[in-house]
Amino acid sequence: MLKVGDKAPDFTLTDKDGKSVSLSDFLGKKVVVYFYPKDNTPGCTRQACAFAGAYAGFREKNVEVIGISKDSVASHVKFAEKYELPFILLSDPDRIAIEAYGVWQEKKMCGKVGMGVVRTTFLIDENGNIEAVMPKVKPDTNAAEILAML
Repeated sequence: MLKVGDKAPDFTLTDKDGKSVSLSDFLGKKVVVYFYPKDNTPGCTRQACAFAGAYAGFREKNVEVIGISKDSVASHVKFAEKYELPFILLSDPDRIAIEAYGVWQEKKMCGKVGMGVVRTTFLIDENGNIEAVMPKVKPDTNAAEILAML
């Protein structure tokens, strides 16, 4: 997994509106990039709703929020509409960013071991460097913790 001080790997992925979005599009401003396992699951929904609730605070500080999962664009559309998510959701079915950021890891669920996305949040500074890494975050408090950090 990447660490504080590392250059954040650039990526270009498709958002829920079918538009290509690159991390480098946001040079000059801070960006929160959070990786989550799956749309419409309890923890991921709580995390997304927490970011939605805190979004005005991020905007006041000129910070962009980007959520990334393996889900399809169509899944992101439904997820964003259902929960009124105002921030960018990116689809990474080929795990381009997921693997570049080191969040595709072995996980244990219900006694089974498999590979999956480990819920992780990165704060990236104006120059594209990693300012903070928060592995295995709690869905309900992640957004507030980052906002407090800013």
